Amino acid sequence: MDIKYVSISDLTRYIKAKFDMDRHLQNVHIKGEISNFKHHTRGHFYFTLKDENSRISAVMFASSAKQINFEVQDGMTVLVTGRISVYEATGGYQIYVEEMQQDGLGNLYLEFEKLKKKLAGEGLFDPKYKKQIPKFPKKIGIITASTGAAIRDILSTIKRRYPIVETYLFPALVQGNGAKESIVNQLKKAQEYDLDVIICGRGGGSIEDLWAFNEEIVARAIFESKIPIISAVGHEVDFTIADFVADLRAPTPTGAAEMAVPNYTDIINLINQFKIRLNEGINNTIKIKQKHLDNIKESYVLKNPLSLYEIKEQKLDSLIDILNKFIKNKIINSEIRYKNIISSNILLNPNNLFIKKDHQFQLLLNKIELLNPLKILDKGYSVVKLKDKVIKDASKLKKNDEINITLSKGIIKANVIGKE
Repeated sequence: MDIKYVSISDLTRYIKAKFDMDRHLQNVHIKGEISNFKHHTRGHFYFTLKDENSRISAVMFASSAKQINFEVQDGMTVLVTGRISVYEATGGYQIYVEEMQQDGLGNLYLEFEKLKKKLAGEGLFDPKYKKQIPKFPKKIGIITASTGAAIRDILSTIKRRYPIVETYLFPALVQGNGAKESIVNQLKKAQEYDLDVIICGRGGGSIEDLWAFNEEIVARAIFESKIPIISAVGHEVDFTIADFVADLRAPTPTGAAEMAVPNYTDIINLINQFKIRLNEGINNTIKIKQKHLDNIKESYVLKNPLSLYEIKEQKLDSLIDILNKFIKNKIINSEIRYKNIISSNILLNPNNLFIKKDHQFQLLLNKIELLNPLKILDKGYSVVKLKDKVIKDASKLKKNDEINITLSKGIIKANVIGKE
């Protein structure tokens, strides 16, 4: 019996016809969450619709897409109307959306916004906590999957731009169960190495694929890192919580590598420019010094060295004349003072000076005697003291007080027997 084999195209065309003839599939209404959304340059929408258990590819051509009056984005829950058919090139079935209306934000998007608001309120996104990325790193840590386009792009870019840097791979799960814990563990492990900067990320994917980088424990591990971190998650249009917490956000893994290292060629060119400028500076300095030397060689002094000696000789003569004049004046003034002293009345009559000073002394002595409080005692007065305190008022004393009575000659100790 001959078996008739059909081509894949014929089979796919047959299946497509089955879909197209089923009237139940020509006008379906679906509610789902958008992911992997792409707005083509020609105006078409390509995306995936999903619920908790299943997903379906979707396309909305520009003729229908231009009727949408809201911004379509991942995580959005929508209500769509369209037909189900088979795309022959891939053999997969998909929905051709004709109408779409917004039904609210998807759960993942709501979680994203909630965590973003929480961490922003705690200051984890504050620019004051951002660490500076070193311009010329010696060691770079890379936290991503050990296989895939991301690690290949990062390593090839670093090798091309700055081959002298050392790279350390910390392989981690970047999606699925255990991804967030794996990333956190590798971030902590990287702290033990003497790294200058860390690149942390992965290649593109759906919001679900990138979700590990939206986890709170990953965000806090990035914030607590002592080493500057460049986030490199997905494509340029993808934003994750890790991007906001990291010290620098790169649009792609390749972009992160470019931000992490300088261009070796640019450095060589810069060094060459410095060498040129340095040589020019040295040559200019030599020319200036040579010109200065030529001016000195052409100077009048070097051509007539004897003139320098003659000038110094004249200056020395002038100084000697000034010194002699000063000494002569000093001698004359000293002689005048000496003659004045010799002819003074003091030296001629020294006894008169003594007599005058003695008279002045006696006058002062008499004044002191008159002021002496003890002289009054010679006239019969006395001073009464109680405990070395002079008593002027009898009321200050009481019976049996011991008192001292100071006379002109001697002191009497007595007891008070009464007072009036």
